Order: sequence, then structure tokens, then C-alpha cells
Amino acid sequence: MSTAEFDISRTKAWVMAARPQTLPAAAAPVIVGVAIAIHEGVFAPLPALMAFIGAALIQIGTNFANDYYDAIKGADTADREGFTRVTQSGLIPAERVKLATVVTFGLAILSGTYLVYVGGVPILVIGLVSVLCGWAYTGGPYPLGYHGLGDLFVFVFFGLVAVVGTFYVQAAAQLEPFITTLPEGTVTREAILASLPIAGLSTAIIVVNNVRDRETDAETGKRTLAVRLGYRWSRLEYLALLGLAYLVPLWFWFGEGFGPAVLVPLVTLPYAAMIGRTMLTRTDGEALNPALEQTGKLLALYAVLFAGGLVLG
Repeated sequence: MSTAEFDISRTKAWVMAARPQTLPAAAAPVIVGVAIAIHEGVFAPLPALMAFIGAALIQIGTNFANDYYDAIKGADTADREGFTRVTQSGLIPAERVKLATVVTFGLAILSGTYLVYVGGVPILVIGLVSVLCGWAYTGGPYPLGYHGLGDLFVFVFFGLVAVVGTFYVQAAAQLEPFITTLPEGTVTREAILASLPIAGLSTAIIVVNNVRDRETDAETGKRTLAVRLGYRWSRLEYLALLGLAYLVPLWFWFGEGFGPAVLVPLVTLPYAAMIGRTMLTRTDGEALNPALEQTGKLLALYAVLFAGGLVLG
């Protein structure tokens, strides 16, 4: 193997470890948080950009940690039907993946220093807790993903916290730096409501992943929510999360006084229904690996359309 071929294969391996197909879960909440800020007249581009960088680094760091800890704990086996894991497959040594996890989370904390300057103590607390939970998703003495709490982690941190936090740092940028409280207008009902579809669709990605891996996870002692609930209830969870995403625009129209443009995300319903049919009938990787990527694409498309509707509304 030539040096160039080795470099390319190693680069591809690191891209695989970072799992770029999961990055919509980092971008979508920022897109919606920016839209709410524009609607409320508090849009601030630099805090929004730094919020995205921080969210993306936490997402990638969580992916590295997941790859490393699942391998050393034996949760990733040769029978697993998901995408290739670089630690388990030997593409990258475990210690290098562990180091990449630490470095990436460190960069997330470093990039968050500006946001702490803008958003003060609330952002400091939220940022540190987000990094800690990203590591604890599969690491530490009580890994969240191994005890059925992974879905809740994603719903809270990649939905509620990410959208509301993105709005918050833009609203806080209009005030004096390093505030210690939550001033009026920095956390709004509209921002919280707008976070719910993103929380639902982000969590739906995890549900697909865990349904696909349910049998091998159960064999290795990884008690994800899909392992605990079984196929039927996991499928109902997936449908409920989709339902939440499509009910919220209706609430914005009828309950919050937004214009009909906020209903634009409903055009993605046929695509969501197609993925839902796969989830209701299949459990194998051949079907659910594409469904996982399709759910990520649904999240990205929904976020862009929803953001546009919120701005126009």
C-alpha cells in the first residue's frame, strides 16, 4: 500500500468515526434557533455561528466516544448490522479514538468561551453539562445509552437545549456581557415550542439506530430503550416523535398567531410516511441503515422549511 493510499484510507476512517450523516442533528437546532431570533428581531450572526460550531463539536465528540466505548465494552460485535465502527474494526487504534474524543470535547469547551462571555453563567452551566452528557452517553460509570436514557439525552440536548440555547445567546448578545441570570426575553415560549419538532426528529434518528441494533445490543448487555421496550413500542415511539414534529406547526398557526407559511414543513409528510413504513415492517440493517440516513435528511429538510416558515410567519 502506498503512502497516499494509506493517508486516504486513514482520512476516510476518521470521517467514518465522525459520522457526518449525524451532523443534521447539530445544524437543525441552530437553523431553527436563528429563525426564531430573526422573528423576534434579535438575530446575531457571530453567536449563532459559534453555537453551531459548539454543537457540531459536541456531536462529533459524542460519536468518537460512542465508537470507542462501545468497542472496549464489547457492545460492537461482528454481528452488528450498522455502519462500520473504526475502533471495533481496527481501522484506528482505540487510544487514538479516545484521544480524539478528549480533543474534540476540549475544542467544544474552547469554542464555547465566547458564548460564555455573551451568555454568562447560564451558558457556562449548559455547555459543561452538554459536554459531560455527551461523554456519559456511552462512557463513565453509568453510561446513559446503556440504561435506556439515550433517547431522553438526545431529546433534551439536541432539541430543547440546542434550539433554546441558540436563541438565548443571540438575545443575550443584545445585553451586557456575562450575565448571571435569565433576563426577560432571552428564553421564550416560542423558542421552547420551536425546539420540540427538532427534539422529536433528532430522537427519531436514535430510535432507528437502536431498533436496528436491538438484538445484538441485548446480547451484549446494552439496555437501550429499544431493548427495554421491544419492537412494537419502539415503533410507536418513532411514530409519536414524527407526530410531534407535524403537530407543532399547526399549533404555531392556530395557537401562536403565525401565518400559514409556518405549515410549509408539512410537505415532508409523504417522505416521513415512507420512512415510517420501513420502521413498521423491517428490523434488518439492509433496510434500516438507509432509513437512518433518510431520517437525518428529513430532519435537515424539515428544519430548513420550518425555519423559513417561522421567519415568514
